[in-house]
Amino acid sequence: MAYRHVVGPRTHAFADLAALMAKATPIRSGDRLAGVAAESAEENAAARWCLAEVPLAEILARPLIPYERDDVTRLILDTHDAGAFAEIRHLTVGDFREVLLTASSETLARIAPGITPEIAAAVSKIMRNQDLISVARKCRVVTRFRNTIGLPGTLAVRLQPNHPTDDPKGITAAILDGLALGCGDAVIGINPASDSVQAIGDLLQLLDAVIRRHAIPTQACVLTHVTTTLAAMEQGLPVDLVFQSIAGTEKANASFGVTLSLLKEAHEAALALKRGPRGDNCMYFETGQGSALSADAHHGIDQQTLEARAYAVARVFRPLLVNTVVGFIGPEYLYDGKEIIRAGLEDHFCGKLMGVPLGVDVCYTNHAEADQDDMDTLLTLLGAAGCTYIMGVPGADDVMLNYQSTSFHDSLYLREVLGLKRAPEFEMWLQEIGLTDGAGALIQGAETPLLTAAPDLAA
Repeated sequence: MAYRHVVGPRTHAFADLAALMAKATPIRSGDRLAGVAAESAEENAAARWCLAEVPLAEILARPLIPYERDDVTRLILDTHDAGAFAEIRHLTVGDFREVLLTASSETLARIAPGITPEIAAAVSKIMRNQDLISVARKCRVVTRFRNTIGLPGTLAVRLQPNHPTDDPKGITAAILDGLALGCGDAVIGINPASDSVQAIGDLLQLLDAVIRRHAIPTQACVLTHVTTTLAAMEQGLPVDLVFQSIAGTEKANASFGVTLSLLKEAHEAALALKRGPRGDNCMYFETGQGSALSADAHHGIDQQTLEARAYAVARVFRPLLVNTVVGFIGPEYLYDGKEIIRAGLEDHFCGKLMGVPLGVDVCYTNHAEADQDDMDTLLTLLGAAGCTYIMGVPGADDVMLNYQSTSFHDSLYLREVLGLKRAPEFEMWLQEIGLTDGAGALIQGAETPLLTAAPDLAA
């Protein structure tokens, strides 16, 4: 079905819904690389006007990738909640934007299961940045494992103690640094330099020892491939969260070496361990705009819509955490600070709108046209938008993955400026060990068992 929109003497035609959505997307380098972006600002504006008039029911009825060709499409349609969708079925994309801007948190939670990723992506394309922030702030997605993530007025931090050689002393020092600055309530999560079960097991035991010795109400994760985590669970190693990078098409997931059935197997294995005293949200997923294109698995669809489809994969497994590594893939997909900022706000909005606990790795690679000031801007906007969690990297410079992210100090800034708290159980633990005061502020010169145990933190 073709779509048309008239601008003065010119008529802009769009061959199908995929083309319309791609050309309605704010301009970015990845869509240009894929050959699907609007060719001018006028065409982009015309596509947005046209998309605003498309009924939501039409988007649901016209899968961008055919049902029989893609298991993510089948997952989206087979798990769709028709009852939740009935409340918004009569709306166009433009109408839906108006409803979202005035909807309550309760309404947004009620309709979330009926919102497909294509619907979320479509409405995001006709929204300004302030719209994305305003609506996402009202979306409440709360998850639990050893603590409670996503409560209103909170911001969690993943403590990311990566080391280029997986050196236990270097990792331990970074963990201590992060904990001493009040970070780590989302997860203590390591990207390993090695992928062997032996190396992963050593890291899992290190993290488990730290958490158990100091009774820290948080969870651990080694961000290895799901098959390696399955092998670790089979060996009885202490696995809290199962991690996997995921994408929005079957072919893109295959490039990561995963299938939906494999994710289901890992989810069931982690549930059987029953390691979460406060809840059973035991999965952790990472995504990022451009991953499908880099795998030649994009089917001619824009990267932001495919990113939203990844959240449908995540949603079915009820994860504790999901985050987009927004600028990590590089300038081929998000060229500069402006594109990265817009993508971060889009991803957070779409994930939260669909009921996914979306965090953001506010990051960029050193060859992108971006700098730390751009990341400060995105960080602050995401804080205002109610972002679930961010990254805490020593000095904001990941020496293993070689990219720039956010530091432990950045979370202190954001919490102070916006009055945000940590996960409540983690906040209470910091007060009990004498590291923070009743308001959650760090106590200068605090002497706690955690700090005095620095030389043998994981012993």
